[in-house]
Amino acid sequence: MAKREISEINAGSMADIAFLLLIFFLVTTTMDTDTGLIRKLPPVLDEYTPPPPIKQRNIFEILVNANDQLLVEGEYIQVTELRAKAKEFIKSDPGNPNMPEFKDTEIPRLGLVPVSKQIISLQNDNGTSYEMYIKVQNELVAAYNELRNEFAQQKFQKSYQELVQQSKASDANKEKMKAVKKFYPQRISEAEPKKVGGSE
Repeated sequence: MAKREISEINAGSMADIAFLLLIFFLVTTTMDTDTGLIRKLPPVLDEYTPPPPIKQRNIFEILVNANDQLLVEGEYIQVTELRAKAKEFIKSDPGNPNMPEFKDTEIPRLGLVPVSKQIISLQNDNGTSYEMYIKVQNELVAAYNELRNEFAQQKFQKSYQELVQQSKASDANKEKMKAVKKFYPQRISEAEPKKVGGSE
């Protein structure tokens, strides 16, 4: 009985198929991107110009030391107390000389309104834990969001979050969202981490 010869497999077509599969997976695969905190950096200036002077009453000073202790306006507090204190400062009281000043600002949909000149200054120690850093950031952002929600509800009968969600579908809601943001602008200034010091 004669043996049949086994035909060789054409390896050239296998390489073509492998190449096509590789291209397919490269095109269809989505890469996860890490998202961080959204912060707008100041524009690069051609020449150095000294920043305008800022009155101390307009600054809400937060220091976080290497032991993750929080010093707010010279007083040690728990991170759970930060949101309420930040909200009080951001909202301010025009009649209180110890609170931030106000500037009359023309805002579409609101008209000429007084806007606080508040700035939150955050200084971390080199040894501050990342967990504490994120907790502080979350409380500050939450303070702004809560005030924006309250104001939007009062003025437009919708929360700020609803305006954000509906801003793509409606120009009117987009304008309202921008008005709320201008009334409560998020101003968080972060200094370069350094040795902050701790309690004795």
